[in-house]
Amino acid sequence: MSEYSSKNPYLGKMTEKRIITHPDSTKETRHISFDLGKSGMKYKVGDALGIIPQNPPELVSDLLGLLNFNGDEEVETHLGETTIQEALLNHYEVHRLCKKFIQGLEMKFSSSAPKVAVRLVGRSRSHVQTGDSTFDWDWSGQDDDFPEGFTPVGSATDPALNLWESLVNDSEVMEDYIWSRDYIDLLSDMPNLSFSPQEFVSNLDRLKPRLYSIASSPDVHPGQVELTVGIVRYNHHGRDRGGLCTIYMADLAELGEQTIPMFMSPTRSFVLPKNDDTDIIMVGPGTGIAPFRAFLEQREFDKAKGRNWFFFGERTSTHEYLYEDELNEWVENGLLTKLDLAWSRMADVPKTYVQDLMAQNGEEIWSWIDGGAYFYVCGDKNRMAKDVHNTLIKIVTDYGGYSSDDAKDFVEKRMMKEEKRYLRDVY
Repeated sequence: MSEYSSKNPYLGKMTEKRIITHPDSTKETRHISFDLGKSGMKYKVGDALGIIPQNPPELVSDLLGLLNFNGDEEVETHLGETTIQEALLNHYEVHRLCKKFIQGLEMKFSSSAPKVAVRLVGRSRSHVQTGDSTFDWDWSGQDDDFPEGFTPVGSATDPALNLWESLVNDSEVMEDYIWSRDYIDLLSDMPNLSFSPQEFVSNLDRLKPRLYSIASSPDVHPGQVELTVGIVRYNHHGRDRGGLCTIYMADLAELGEQTIPMFMSPTRSFVLPKNDDTDIIMVGPGTGIAPFRAFLEQREFDKAKGRNWFFFGERTSTHEYLYEDELNEWVENGLLTKLDLAWSRMADVPKTYVQDLMAQNGEEIWSWIDGGAYFYVCGDKNRMAKDVHNTLIKIVTDYGGYSSDDAKDFVEKRMMKEEKRYLRDVY
């Protein structure tokens, strides 16, 4: 058992982060390799690797500037006392807003929030500065008379208050707002807010590790661990952004430097059959191919006699056919008994998804399952995995002689829970 964990990660060395999609593809998928050095960390196929990312230094620098912090201010965090710069880099999630932080702004707008008491002692013409300009303002003596462009925080006309109320009073508006924004966006939308360093970090989400399905067999790649990672990049509200950990690995982490915090996350369920003679069916579109590359490497190393059937799907065969050479070699040498490919964005062929190919091969899939085959799914749980699940139930209905209810029970109770041969790694 490794001594390393999310609380005590090993500092590993990245040795490769090769792009495996076509240069003209709208997707950026990378094959990333790490050297485990003398860590003693072990894994099996089906396990995941945990990576603890760092927030982009440019993002942290911009945020410190907006908050008027120099970065050296001391704050207390869940990991002890440190500077706010270190806290924003390595302790908290700042690439995306969290509900707790927005809800915690109540005191900034509350009528019970601390206020500055002002006593009128005279009336005079004043020079008022806003931005780079200065103008004359002659106060009328009325309580609601403020210079143009000046709105006290929490007043009825404060747009920040109106925005905040819309967020905390409507969960859908809140979700939509935080989905595409970070703290720089919030401070831009609520420019009159101010914080002490401790105040600011008190309601931030803690920085969490990200788990990635391992794409290698430890027997084939001793001392190494490999991943298949889709790099997330996008532009919202006029700024380039990305997935925190994928951008960290693609852009920030240096090759050959032993600086990547990592740990193994073992699986108890997403495992190969104990009997090497057992057939397996694998469904893994996109980066869902990762654990199945590991499975196939291991089955080849073990000289397993069971048949292997893989359903893979992506946008195009020309730009996103991940590990094409390896898959074709495994077909040629017989390791892959069947390889079915689904392309959803090809100009000259109908749009096809993995569940469509399953339906087309329903009778044979049932034959394999009826003979004891294991069925695996890896990938998007919200759409693909649901569609694959429903297609599997229909296959059992159409070719297994079950009613719809009995087929559902066969798949969800017998295969998944009792026999544990329908296994999913979905996210």
